[in-house]
Amino acid sequence: MSALLLFYLLSLVFSFTPSSSTRNPNFPVSSEIRLACKSTRYPRPCRASLSKSSLPPNPTSLDFVRSALTVTYDKLKTGQSMLKTVLTASRGDLNRTTAATNCINILYYSDYRIRSTNDSLSRGKIKDCRAWMSASLGYHFGCWSALKYVNTTKLIGKTMSFLDALTKHTSNALSMMVAYDNFGKDMAAWVPPKTERDGFYEKVTGGTELRSKGGVPSNLKVDVTVSKDGRGGNYKFVQEAVNAAPDNPESTRRFVIYIKEGVYEETVRVPFEKRNVVFLGDGIGKTIITGSLNVKMHGISTYNTATVGVLSDGFMAKGLTIRNTAGPDVHQAVAFRSDSDLSVVENCEFLGNQDTLYAHTLRQFYKKCRIQGNVDFVFGNSASMFQDCEILVAPLQLNPDQGSNNAIAALGRTDPAQSTGLVFQNCLINGTDEYMRYYRSNPKVHRNYLGRPWKEFSRIVFMNCVMEDLIHPDGWMPWDGDFALKTLFFGEFGNTGPGSDRSKRVAWSSEIPAQHIHTYSVQNFIQGDQWIPSSS
Repeated sequence: MSALLLFYLLSLVFSFTPSSSTRNPNFPVSSEIRLACKSTRYPRPCRASLSKSSLPPNPTSLDFVRSALTVTYDKLKTGQSMLKTVLTASRGDLNRTTAATNCINILYYSDYRIRSTNDSLSRGKIKDCRAWMSASLGYHFGCWSALKYVNTTKLIGKTMSFLDALTKHTSNALSMMVAYDNFGKDMAAWVPPKTERDGFYEKVTGGTELRSKGGVPSNLKVDVTVSKDGRGGNYKFVQEAVNAAPDNPESTRRFVIYIKEGVYEETVRVPFEKRNVVFLGDGIGKTIITGSLNVKMHGISTYNTATVGVLSDGFMAKGLTIRNTAGPDVHQAVAFRSDSDLSVVENCEFLGNQDTLYAHTLRQFYKKCRIQGNVDFVFGNSASMFQDCEILVAPLQLNPDQGSNNAIAALGRTDPAQSTGLVFQNCLINGTDEYMRYYRSNPKVHRNYLGRPWKEFSRIVFMNCVMEDLIHPDGWMPWDGDFALKTLFFGEFGNTGPGSDRSKRVAWSSEIPAQHIHTYSVQNFIQGDQWIPSSS
């Protein structure tokens, strides 16, 4: 089934509220609309759009959220149409065609997420709605960013301007959801989204366990087998096995692919419609999926360099290595990229240099994994948790005396309402054996930091981790001057080891108050208690 046909069928399945064009454009701005819109970052376009929207008589607070969502969806459909026009007009220009194609794809993903949000609002699944709308906001901003680099025509400039407005409306709808979730039905209590830097911590829903005991189930039944030599297997290539999975983004059945020991040199893509695909390998260093795509040599986007890229929800993987062998001098080269909501990855290894693991969007859980790289090698704009993992810095330069500045994590959160962040719990922060030889030979020229702010509202947390001495006393690295230093949240709690001393940390990092550590539990941060299965 093609992606276009799939989304057409989905559009028939999901109902949506009437178009915003059904209300008189001269409808006055009510006091209720003002109350609802004061919870947003962009109240003026919020008031203007809701005044023209399809609000019912005597609307409830949830009706205002739905109306803001309808405004966003209507504008998204217009944006999709504009991008198709851009694509048609870009024939013969590879860069513009690539940007337009990528935009069309991610706006389709947003289309699905917004429809799912509308369906789930009435069922009280507000945390799911916030996660999906956080992803949609990321997709809209990502499309605008992609066009920024090919903005050479009036048509693209006009489309970018429209996407900027769409991003603001998406932000407003998400902000209302956050206000509704945190402050309830009384819109008089609603305020714009705040962050930990404002002293605001999300409410917790109970439970004292920070970690999850779940993971990839051990009793999974294999559907197909991949064998490098073709013996005892259904396929020789991983992608062939993925292609055999059913096309159904609403399916609850897992499709389990056993990948036998071997080195599989291929680029693997798990499409959006192939839900609940599971990769089972023979162990780290035994089952290896490898590639070498990179930005510098191949002239492609960071997103497209991934050796393995996953778009479908419910993805799981266990017992394998995924690597990008492009090397340290070719800029971005992703080993694993995921947009999979409710994803569980356990006992896997990710090897690369710059941008090794791209946790792009949505909710992801990594357990007992090994992640290796140097520059921003865990990054994205997802809500991802890393539990009991090894985070290892690899050499950036071939000459140990040349020196390097490495940041482990970079989070692309552009809006304080997004429920995204990177949380590391009970992890070991160290260097590879090779890197540590470099570091010991000349520690003054090798600096390593926990993270840096890729975007304005970056959020990265390290809790109860062991940090070896390669971590610089500053702890955290700026991105560009004072960019984001007043809005980011870089939090630490309960860490140990010679690199954990907070006495010399930069002033713009934070110690998490003990009473708020459960904000970053698996249960509260990614709702993992509801979807991470028992590993037994």
